[in-house]
Amino acid sequence: MKDTKQFKDMKILILGLAKSGYAATKLLHTLGADVTVNDASPYEGNAEAMELRSEGIRVICGGHPDGLLEEGYELIVKNPGIPYSNPVVMEAVRKGIPVWTEVEIASRISEAPIIAITGSNGKTTTTTILYHMLNAAKKQPLIAGNIGTVSCAVAEKATAGNVIVLEASSFQLMGTDSFRPTIAIWTNVYDSHLDYHGTSAEYIKAKAQISKNQHADDYLIYNADQEELRAFAAQSSAIKVPFSLKEKLEIGISADESEIYWNGEPYINRKIIKLPGQHNLENIMSATAAAILSGCDKDSIESVLSSFAGVKHRMQFVKELKDRKFYNDSKATNTLATKSALAAFDTPIVLLAGGLDRGHTFEELRPFMGNVKAVVTLGETKNRFAEFASSCGVQMIIHSKDMEDAVKQADTISQKGDTVLLSPSCASWDEYQSFEIRGDAFIKAVMSL
Repeated sequence: MKDTKQFKDMKILILGLAKSGYAATKLLHTLGADVTVNDASPYEGNAEAMELRSEGIRVICGGHPDGLLEEGYELIVKNPGIPYSNPVVMEAVRKGIPVWTEVEIASRISEAPIIAITGSNGKTTTTTILYHMLNAAKKQPLIAGNIGTVSCAVAEKATAGNVIVLEASSFQLMGTDSFRPTIAIWTNVYDSHLDYHGTSAEYIKAKAQISKNQHADDYLIYNADQEELRAFAAQSSAIKVPFSLKEKLEIGISADESEIYWNGEPYINRKIIKLPGQHNLENIMSATAAAILSGCDKDSIESVLSSFAGVKHRMQFVKELKDRKFYNDSKATNTLATKSALAAFDTPIVLLAGGLDRGHTFEELRPFMGNVKAVVTLGETKNRFAEFASSCGVQMIIHSKDMEDAVKQADTISQKGDTVLLSPSCASWDEYQSFEIRGDAFIKAVMSL
C-alpha cells in the first residue's frame, strides 16, 4: 500500500456495510479518516456494525436519519448495490459531495498495477483465466473486485511486485473518479441492469469508466466484433488491442476454427483448449492478450488453457451419471448467457430454466433451442418459459416445485448421451439470495442422485 495521507482527517460517510463497506471502513479508519457508517439493517445482530463501534467508529443503523448530510461530509463511499436513486445519494450529488465505490479507494492506495475486466458477460471467467496465467508465469497476481474479494482490502496488502486482477461491474465503475488500470478489458456489452442504470446509454457510460483515465502507454483490450465497443475504443487514449472471432486481425488477437492468432501470426492451436463454448473463446482471447502484454511466457499460457475447465456456476461440469453429464450454469441470469450455453453443446439437452420475472423476453434463445429435448421450469417465470419452449417445438415440459425436484425430474427424463444443463436465463432473487446459492442447490441435488 502506498504511504498516502490523502484521507487523513477527511470526514467520510460509508453508506451500506456488507463486505465492501466493512473493508472500506476499516481501511479508511486506519488511514486516519473521520468515518461514519450508515447501514439500513438493524444494529441488533449486525456483527460488523458491532465490531466497528467497539473500535470507536461511529455507526448509525436502521435507516437514514434526517439531516445526515448536514454534518459536513467531504466524501461518500457507497456499497455498489445501492442505486443512485437512494435519497442520501441523490442529496449528496445535489450538494456536490463525491460519491465513490471502494474500487476508487483501491486504485488510489495500490502499489501494484491493476488489470481491470468488465463486460456484460464473461467477466469472471476472463478474470479467473488471466489470474491463472499470471500465476503460472510467476507474476504474483492478486484477484479482486466483483469476483468476491473486496478491492481495497486486496490493494492494502499489495506490493509493487504484485499485479491486481480486478473484475469490475458497472455498479463499481460508476463510482470511480481517477481509477486507471494499466490494462483494461471490455469483453462485450448487452442490455443489462437497466433497472439500476435506467437506459442502455447510462449502462454503457458506467462501463466506459474503465478506460476514461487511461494514458497513451496503457492498453485497452476490447471486442472488435461489437460496433458499440469499436466506437468506445476510438475515444480511448490507450493503446488499442482488439479481439475478434469474425476476422483475422493484423493487430490484436483473433481466432479461426483451428488457431488463435496474435498480431496475425499463429500463436495457440485450439486443440489444446479444454474450456468448451464459442463465448468462452472470447474470454480466452482477451485473457491471453492481457497475459502476453503482462510478459507471460507462452508455456504458462498454454498450460492454463489445456487444464482450465471453468469457473463455479459458469458452465461448471458437476458430474457424469449413467452416461449423462450435468452442468451448472447458474450465473446465466439473462438470455445472452443461456444462448451461449446452449450453443456450446451438440448433444441433446435437458434444460433447467426460469427464475425472477423481470418481464424480459426469451425470444433471443429461439435459434438455439434445436438441441433442447426437454425443459424443466423453475421460479416465477416457469409458466412464461414453458409457453416459450412449447412455441419452439419442445415436446416435454415439466414444472418443478424446487431445485431438488427439478434435478430429480431431469434425472428421470434424461437418457444416455444427454446433457442436463441448469442455465436459468433469469436472476435468482425470486427464490435464492444469489446465483451462487442457486447453483449450490443444483450441485447438492445432483450429488445426491
